[in-house]
Amino acid sequence: MENYIVSARKYRPATFESVVGQRSLTTTLKNAIARQKLAHAYLFCGPHGVGKTTCARIFARTINCLNVAPTGEACDECESCRAFNEQRSYNIHELDAASNNSVDDIRTLVEQVRIPPQIGKYKVYIIDEVHMLSTAAFNAFLKTLEEPPRYAIFVLATTEKHKILPTILSRCQIYDFSRISVSDMVDHLAHVAAQEGIQAEPEGLTVIAQKADGGLRDALSIFDQVASFTGGNISYKNVIENLNVLDYEYYFRLTDYFLEGKVTESLLLFDQVLKSGFDGNQFITGLSSHFRDLLVSRDESTLPLLEVGAAIRQQYRTQAQKCLPAFLYKAIKLANECDLNYRVSRNKRLLVELTLIRLAQLVEDDTEGSGRSPQPAIKPIASSHPAQPQASVAPIPQQPTVQQPVQAAGAPVNPAVQARTTTTTAALQVAPSQTPPVHSNTDIQELLQARPEKKIPVMQAGSMGVSIKGPRKEAQVQEKKAEKIINTAAQEDFIFNEKDLNFYWKEYAMTLPLEHRAFAARMLHVNVKLLDDACFEMVVENELIAKEMTSMIAPVQNYLRERLNNRKITMKIRVSEPQEQVRAYSKVEKFQAMAEKNPDLLKLREEFGLEFY
Repeated sequence: MENYIVSARKYRPATFESVVGQRSLTTTLKNAIARQKLAHAYLFCGPHGVGKTTCARIFARTINCLNVAPTGEACDECESCRAFNEQRSYNIHELDAASNNSVDDIRTLVEQVRIPPQIGKYKVYIIDEVHMLSTAAFNAFLKTLEEPPRYAIFVLATTEKHKILPTILSRCQIYDFSRISVSDMVDHLAHVAAQEGIQAEPEGLTVIAQKADGGLRDALSIFDQVASFTGGNISYKNVIENLNVLDYEYYFRLTDYFLEGKVTESLLLFDQVLKSGFDGNQFITGLSSHFRDLLVSRDESTLPLLEVGAAIRQQYRTQAQKCLPAFLYKAIKLANECDLNYRVSRNKRLLVELTLIRLAQLVEDDTEGSGRSPQPAIKPIASSHPAQPQASVAPIPQQPTVQQPVQAAGAPVNPAVQARTTTTTAALQVAPSQTPPVHSNTDIQELLQARPEKKIPVMQAGSMGVSIKGPRKEAQVQEKKAEKIINTAAQEDFIFNEKDLNFYWKEYAMTLPLEHRAFAARMLHVNVKLLDDACFEMVVENELIAKEMTSMIAPVQNYLRERLNNRKITMKIRVSEPQEQVRAYSKVEKFQAMAEKNPDLLKLREEFGLEFY
């Protein structure tokens, strides 16, 4: 039986033209070969499966080709090309740094570099996964990489450029390989399927390309897996079944339920998804992507951003016309918030279900909204509303009858009583269309009895901050209270010494943020001096520093007053005299001062080779 070769190896590119998705990089390399402007070191970096090692091999074979074509490709007929194809070339060496990362391995490589090529112009050394080299191996390789022989070229490949030493990066030409687009991978998979005689639907190949996440090698591996599962007939249904991918139809149906406000159907569909073995996080992530695809499908200019097959693309365009932009903005925000909160949620299923309920109520809330963040309000799900009971009318409390003064016949009328009666009568009149005007005292009494009782709130004296005492007496009381507080505070001032002061002085310096690191460093190297019981001074070198430290007086005083329990602490800034020592002595300065008094210390240091630590 013939040995089976996987598609990733069988259809590995052999020329620059056959490399998928890296057109700009291959063009740069071909131009450099054609103009004979080759660097001594290259660094190919990027995700796995995008063609770094493949391009390194093609580059090594092309620069050693004896008859390079005008297009910059190898002839594939000379002795050097045949030796490379038969894997017997002595000019191309590959080293796996993942398993050969010691200093001895690099030294062996350096020894091989000294031998010139026998056939061809260059000896090419391809070091794969170069970030796996140890620091000592990098240092041993540094000199050779910087100044190699004229015939030696190094091609380093890595997936983690940030782990390589900057000294290595500065000596290489860096080529950043990008992820391969879905469309390029679909075209390449269709070519492989045609070569292998496999029937493949474009929608199924699109799902495979999306699952590969930019790596062509992964896409070819998945292609072989699905081809074995389907027996050479790759369809969309077979792909999503084999790869455990959630079908687009779930999201299309769910979006229709949202637009129709069907909460119950949305929850039942989510339960069906869970019973099919899918995770809630996978479901909500796919829902966010579905809303995004609907948004880009509304405009012809953004339609190329939709990476799906032709049949599904038309389905997206149809449903996108039903969705208003405001609905899609709010739906994307809700789905994204659910995705962010999913990992920290205790009840993950409830979180997703609440999100689905809110999504199903977006159309009812605002059909022409502005797309701002939706309010987190959930309406009742039930469609039928129970009848509201009628509110009972409370009986109106009866008021005591107002006794009107009885006027004897012929007695004089009291003007005050007459004015009060006239005012009450005018106040109780209503609109003519509702109640007839009142003219008699009997009618006034009846209206007064029908009015509800008004209770006047009772307030205690002093509840509104107004003293019932005289203002002068109140001021005297407040003055006595203030004097008592001042006397109490004066009794709480503690006595401290200079040692305690310097301790909390440095403690405050350690609490300063990073933007005040200059102040903190200056405070840590200066010891303040206590002038009297509560006043201390800080001596600085010049007027500029004194001006800068003056802005720190207030916070320093507040901190020391609180820590030392003394409210009288005062800080002063003074510029030092010409011969005055401001900062603290370092270890070297202390030793020099001691050596001036005792020169034998210098001899002792020289004889024993002592150093300062």
